[in-house]
Amino acid sequence: MIRAGLAASLALALAACATVPDAAPHPEARSYAVTADAMGDVDAALARASANGKRVLVVLGANWCHDSRALAGWLESPRFAAIAAERYETVFVNVGMPQNSDGHNLDVARRFGLAEVPGTPALLVLTAEGRAVNLDTAASWRNAASRSEDAILAELTALAETPLPPAP
Repeated sequence: MIRAGLAASLALALAACATVPDAAPHPEARSYAVTADAMGDVDAALARASANGKRVLVVLGANWCHDSRALAGWLESPRFAAIAAERYETVFVNVGMPQNSDGHNLDVARRFGLAEVPGTPALLVLTAEGRAVNLDTAASWRNAASRSEDAILAELTALAETPLPPAP
């Protein structure tokens, strides 16, 4: 009798999972591409940006993070790929789980003035000279999955044109 009850419960649970819509309200990258030399990747993006007059978009995130994968998915979509190709050199940096003291590559964030990465993703926009444009909002992207497509696009467009803050 107990086995039959467990089997019925399991069947109901599986049926409930099967009825959940497959489509998320945002595209989601299946893999957050990372490499072993994050600082080298950033330096290469800075060199490309210097050569072609773009800014650098440094996406500090992780594969485990729903919001990181959502932001990566948006950046891969045709609408975002156009602005990214025109205005940015994009580099993805795996930062692990900095909020749980298991961070990786946090020296990349610190190099550009972002002292802490309290969650993922964080998004740094740099000039070709390596100056951060958005230190005040870089760590605010932790809710990327719940942002609207238009809001993300508007912010990326604004950051591509934002004048530099005064030198420290």
